[in-house]
Amino acid sequence: MKVVAAFLLAVLSGKACPTSADIKDILNSVGAETENSQIELLLKEVNGKDVAELIAVGREKLASVPSGGGGVAMASAPSAGGGGGGAPAAESKKEEKKEEKEESDDDMGFSLFE
Repeated sequence: MKVVAAFLLAVLSGKACPTSADIKDILNSVGAETENSQIELLLKEVNGKDVAELIAVGREKLASVPSGGGGVAMASAPSAGGGGGGAPAAESKKEEKKEEKEESDDDMGFSLFE
């Protein structure tokens, strides 16, 4: 990642096609160790490609990666029922309030933050 970040910093500084020396200079300026094999691999892969296009392709690939959120989908699934789901939703809210009260009794009469 640090090699990619240094490459992008070099591009932002105005170098359309950064060299290995440019990347090494950036990494050395912050005291990061460099491996020539990683730098050469990156330069070989991006040679002749537009950085903006590479970023756009990367964003498309990341959009297809699941990012969790399974708990939210499960919590909203019961309320996403049909038209007659008003009464069960009200019951579940009452149950949640009861559970909150029970949880507050578990503190044994003291709080860590008081």
